[in-house]
Amino acid sequence: METVLVTGGCGLIGQHIVSGLLKKGFAVISLDKEENGYNDGKENYTFVQASITDKDAIGDLFEKNKIDILVHAACTVDNDLGPIVTDKEVKDSASVDKFIFRYAMTENVSKLVLLSTDQVYDFPKSREPIREDHELKINSNYAALKYASEKALISEMSHHKEVICCILRFSPVYTRTFTDNLMSRITDPRDGSLFVSGKGQYGFQLCCVHNLVDFILCFAKNAEDMSYAGIYNVSDKLLTTAADIISFMRENYSLGAVVQKSPKAAMSKLKGIFGGNKEEKTNYRYLDLAKLENNNMLDNTKAAKLTNFRWDLNNTK
Repeated sequence: METVLVTGGCGLIGQHIVSGLLKKGFAVISLDKEENGYNDGKENYTFVQASITDKDAIGDLFEKNKIDILVHAACTVDNDLGPIVTDKEVKDSASVDKFIFRYAMTENVSKLVLLSTDQVYDFPKSREPIREDHELKINSNYAALKYASEKALISEMSHHKEVICCILRFSPVYTRTFTDNLMSRITDPRDGSLFVSGKGQYGFQLCCVHNLVDFILCFAKNAEDMSYAGIYNVSDKLLTTAADIISFMRENYSLGAVVQKSPKAAMSKLKGIFGGNKEEKTNYRYLDLAKLENNNMLDNTKAAKLTNFRWDLNNTK
C-alpha cells in the first residue's frame, strides 16, 4: 500500500482529495492546522495537526514515514487562505515550498503533485483556448504565490529527475455546497449587488472539485514514467454561463434580486479615472468587469488523456 501525504488535507479541496485516495486503496497522511472531521475515523487515514509553515513537523513526517506521493494542496485560497491573499502569505508560501519540495525529493517520493492556478496565464482578448505553453502574466498576489511555487518545484526537479512531477493549473472550484466562486461571477465588485449582463449567456471557466480530484487520483494510480510529468490544465469541459449560475443558485439556495446591467463600459470609465484597483491584486475572487464577456477557455486536452472530466454544474455533489 502506497502512502500519500496531502498538505492542506482538511481544506475544501484537500478533504476531497484525501477521501478519493482512501477509496482507491492508498494510505493517507493529512497535514493541516485543524481536523475538520470529514475523513476522521476512516481506515488508513492519519491526521497530523501542524501549520504548513512548521518545517520541523514537515521534516518529522518524512523522516518517520515512507511517503511515496506528495500532493501539495496547502496555501490555496479555498483551503488555508481566505479570498484576500496578502504579501506576507506570498512570502511565507515561497519559503515553505522550497523546503517541502527538497525534503520530499531527498526522501525519495516517487510522484509529486502541485496544485497551482490558471491565474498565472495572460487571458487574451480573443477567445482562443489557453494551452499549457500559453503566455503567462503574473498580476495578482495569488498568481505570484503559485508561480513562485511552480518555479521552486521546477528548480528542485532539475536535481531529482527520477521523480514524476505534475503542476495542475486549475480554475476556481465549486461543489453543490461550496458556491463562493460561483457567486463572485454574478456579484458587482463596486457595490456588492447581484447582476447579469444581457441574458447571461457569457461564460466563465470553472472547475468542479470532483474533476480536479479525479485527475489527481488517475495521476497517482497511472503515472508510470516521466512521460506523465509536466503542466496540466484542469477544468470543466465547458464554460459555465452567468445564466447557469443564477439558475443553479435559485434551484438550490435562496437567491435575492439579480439586476440586469451593462457594467462593462462603466467599469472602464472608473478605471480611467482612478487607475488600478488594489483589491483586484489581492482578492482571489475579484471580478474584472472589463473582461466579462471574453469567454476564455482552458484547453484541457492533455489532462483529458488521463481522465474524463464528467462533472459540471448539473451533476456536482
